[in-house]
Amino acid sequence: MANLAVLQATWAPRVLSVLRIMSALLFIEHGTMKLFGFPAAMPGMEGGLPPMLMAAAILEIGGGVLLAIGLFTRPVAFILSGMMAVAYFLAHAPQGFFPVLNQGEGAILFCFIFFYLAFAGGGCWSIDAVRGEKTSAA
Repeated sequence: MANLAVLQATWAPRVLSVLRIMSALLFIEHGTMKLFGFPAAMPGMEGGLPPMLMAAAILEIGGGVLLAIGLFTRPVAFILSGMMAVAYFLAHAPQGFFPVLNQGEGAILFCFIFFYLAFAGGGCWSIDAVRGEKTSAA
């Protein structure tokens, strides 16, 4: 049992960093789809982005990069969590009650992953950790 506790204490901050990095990289993709049409153009946006989606794309790319490197993880994650909650209720919830049917499960997952990161921090592989910020991954 003691070995399990040591294993968890050793790996929890590292796995937190992996969760942060992978979530951020996937999140950046949403922004690059909107702004640059990469890796594919966002469906239905041939005539240009409405201002709200332009702001979302900038937050997705900028916030995603900050999360990926682990800089200002807590405040950035908190802002992005709120952004995803708003995105869910504006874009997905009106399409139906069940997230799997209204295609909102991704927004919900990002919202709660970012909400967790706002409290847990960036993990040991982050610029925040180098700057001396405590992380609570254990």
